[in-house]
Amino acid sequence: MPYNKIATGKNSEKSSVIKKRVEKARYIQGKRFSMEEIHCNAEMSQKLIKRYCHLDKKANRIMELMYNKFSLSTRAYSRILKVARTISDLDGSENILDKHIIEAMQYRKFIDEKIV
Repeated sequence: MPYNKIATGKNSEKSSVIKKRVEKARYIQGKRFSMEEIHCNAEMSQKLIKRYCHLDKKANRIMELMYNKFSLSTRAYSRILKVARTISDLDGSENILDKHIIEAMQYRKFIDEKIV
């Protein structure tokens, strides 16, 4: 969202719209994991990440670049994929796209900076 829209409060998403998106994402996750012993993306094992975190070609390339540039651990890589899967669910996307990887990576960077 452009800064001027945020600063003026114009075109911000209403809470009711956000709530519906979250409910839909939770429904998607519930359906996805109906045959698993988990309920949400955060609980995915490595095996489930491989099964449910499909990246398109561009997203895969960005993830590879970030993995190498920031010397990510496999644990960090998995956490980013789980967050990106949730972002893609909120976006209504079947696959994880490049924008979802980038957004997930930004959250990780912000969290790491706050911890230090």
